[in-house]
Amino acid sequence: MSRGRLRIYLGAAPGVGKTHAMLGEGARRAARGTDVVVGYVETHGRPQTEAQLEGLEVVPRRRLTHRGTAFEEMDLDAVLQRAPDVALVDEYAHTDVPGSRHAKRWEDVEELLDAGIDVISTLNIQHLESLNDVVESITGIQQRETIPDDVVRAADQVELVDMTPEAIRRRMAHGNIYAPEKVDAALANYFRPGNLGALRELALLWVADRVDEGLQRYRSQHDIGRPWETRERIVVALTGAPSGEQLIRRAARIAERSRGELLGVHIRASDGRTDAPPELLERHRELLGDLGGEYHELVADDVVEALVRFAHDENATQVVLGASHRSRWAEITRGSVVNRTVRRSGDIDIHVISTGERAEEPRPAVPRRLLTGLPPRRRAAGWAIAVLGPALLTLVLANSRGALDQGSLFLLYQVVVLVAATVGGALPAAAAAVLASAALNWYFTPPFYTWTIDQADDVLALAIFVVVGVLYGLLATAFARRTLVARRSRFEAEALARVAAGLASESDPLPAVLDRIRTTLRLDGISVHTDPDGPAVASAGTEPPASGADVEVLAFDGGVVRIAGALDGDDRSMVRAFTSHLAGAVERRALQGEADRVETLAAADALRTAILRAVSHDLRTPLASVKASVSSLRQRDVDWSEPEREDFLATIEEEADRLDAVIGNLLDASRLEAGAIEPATQHVAVEDVVAGALRSISGLDAHPLDIDVSPEIPLVRADPGLLERALANVVANAVAASPPGVAVRVAASSLGDEVQLRVIDRGPGVAEADRERMFQPFQRPGDAPAGSGVGLGLAVARGIVDAMGGRVAVEDTPGGGLTMVIGLVAAPDADVRPGGG
Repeated sequence: MSRGRLRIYLGAAPGVGKTHAMLGEGARRAARGTDVVVGYVETHGRPQTEAQLEGLEVVPRRRLTHRGTAFEEMDLDAVLQRAPDVALVDEYAHTDVPGSRHAKRWEDVEELLDAGIDVISTLNIQHLESLNDVVESITGIQQRETIPDDVVRAADQVELVDMTPEAIRRRMAHGNIYAPEKVDAALANYFRPGNLGALRELALLWVADRVDEGLQRYRSQHDIGRPWETRERIVVALTGAPSGEQLIRRAARIAERSRGELLGVHIRASDGRTDAPPELLERHRELLGDLGGEYHELVADDVVEALVRFAHDENATQVVLGASHRSRWAEITRGSVVNRTVRRSGDIDIHVISTGERAEEPRPAVPRRLLTGLPPRRRAAGWAIAVLGPALLTLVLANSRGALDQGSLFLLYQVVVLVAATVGGALPAAAAAVLASAALNWYFTPPFYTWTIDQADDVLALAIFVVVGVLYGLLATAFARRTLVARRSRFEAEALARVAAGLASESDPLPAVLDRIRTTLRLDGISVHTDPDGPAVASAGTEPPASGADVEVLAFDGGVVRIAGALDGDDRSMVRAFTSHLAGAVERRALQGEADRVETLAAADALRTAILRAVSHDLRTPLASVKASVSSLRQRDVDWSEPEREDFLATIEEEADRLDAVIGNLLDASRLEAGAIEPATQHVAVEDVVAGALRSISGLDAHPLDIDVSPEIPLVRADPGLLERALANVVANAVAASPPGVAVRVAASSLGDEVQLRVIDRGPGVAEADRERMFQPFQRPGDAPAGSGVGLGLAVARGIVDAMGGRVAVEDTPGGGLTMVIGLVAAPDADVRPGGG
């Protein structure tokens, strides 16, 4: 049985029409004769979505009970038994109720696919694991239900259901997404235009990347080497020359006009040789980042081969090079990177930009030469001189055999041998010496045109001739090797210097050091483990090795460095040299952690000092009132009336409550600062928390309150006692800010996976610049009278809510005043969940 095919309708936000599109696709397939059933669909009470269900067979849902509450889930066994051609399954990332066969709905879908059933499903971009933190930073709401990207990427088809932010907000305002009572809160929070625009861009980019991956996979499967111009990618080759900035800006303009991507690449020789000043390369890297490009650094034996391969691997469509200003002779003898790139580029367009400077383009990179120390081009030239040199010299001298004596002829041929040795090394020198000696023997040593030599002196001279040529070639080879070693040493020194610079400049240098090592040695990945059996403390690369690495190097104090990628002997020695720097980086991270702990202790000590200073008056004032009232009541010589005695007792009770609130906030602030609060979260009813919080606030009888908390609001994950204290502080702050007789409103609403408590006052409000300062300890409004508190209420409230995974935000109240928003995480099995399409 073949596996079923999966099609996913992806949306940027709830309400874009994913479920509508899924049901429409199911109806079209059913009209064509395909056996289609609805395994699960969530209409959220939307009439247009419910109308799409007409004519489609719906498999009855399975009812489950969890913690006394009944829930409905897809009946997986019923769908499998029904065995349709296509099953429509809404909300792909949904978390199944405990007691279900699988924890996640996508796992249910996998079982349907394995049974040969095609599945059409829906998903919001907020549920993708890789984008979860990005979406949270945009919307301020943490999404608890996530799905691995690999699962979604494995789908046969992913179609984006797109809608502009304005259109989504219009749908929301018309009541087509949420119930009318939730519209205002939704439009003011999750469905703000900026949020929707950012989510839409995320969805478009994710789908575009998936399309690009599919194209790359298709090209690989079908051996398509030439680039496909689905998206313009411009590669600019950086040599570290002063003209690099001009090239980068020109390439950026090309990319901007074509709305393409900009990639910069610097290719360093495998022996480390480079003529690029490090400060210029760093400047080019920064400029490239400022212009929206990506910087890449490669180590390769051949500049042109590496550049062209990089362009093909990145599916680049254009390459930007700086024009060469070297002489014609230099191009003939040393070759031209520009010309070779043009010849080998294939379908990639090459832009050669005139920079107006006389700097030469870099020579092709020099590989590691284990035998000769010389590049292939130079060795080839040496062999050409060795073969052609003696032949050409013989043709020139053949007609003037009697004009030159034997010594002069030997010297002329010796020049050819020395040139071959200088250019190509020992082997070409030996070949040139043999050929030259053969030519001398045949044409110029009696008897002529035979290999016989009459004079013993001539035999000795020819032997010396060959030996001198070979020795000179060996010297040239040794010199080339020493040059290679010197270049390698310079490369290692520069690499170590860059790593040392990272140690000095970074607050946590370990990731930067690892990335520099990986880039320098062209590694796939590298990781550092202080414990060989423990997790990595830091890693770099696309494939950081955890275990089973290609190379494992013992490092500091029993730790190891694991490497993914091949290394030769020189690279291994460099890794060993780098380990001392890694030890320093690890030690610096440990010291930084210790410094952070010391800083935390210092902050706690400063808090205690501030508490002692701040509360000296705020504790004494209620104590003085209590003492005065008690002393008055104890006076035997005064006959207090009953109303007067009641006033004294009320004062004692009120001031005692004030003392209790001040001390409670002080204790909570101290615990928060020390990180000692560990909320015992559970499923909590919001209406119970509101009632408990209001009961704990003294003096509310004289101030009107408007409470709007529906019992239908989902349960939240919170510590009820801590949440009551936080809400009580916020409400007390709102009451203190509101004018006499003006009601403070406490309302609750649900939005996606968040339940929001809004405390709305009609006071003077707080300026935008001062709102963050409201939540700092010991901050009170400038006109707050003495004895009105130590300014810890809001600081404690935010600390408590943050500890429970929620948030506290500040908004303007329309018409004047301030609205405090407490956002809480809805319980996983809450009735209200993020809406589908």
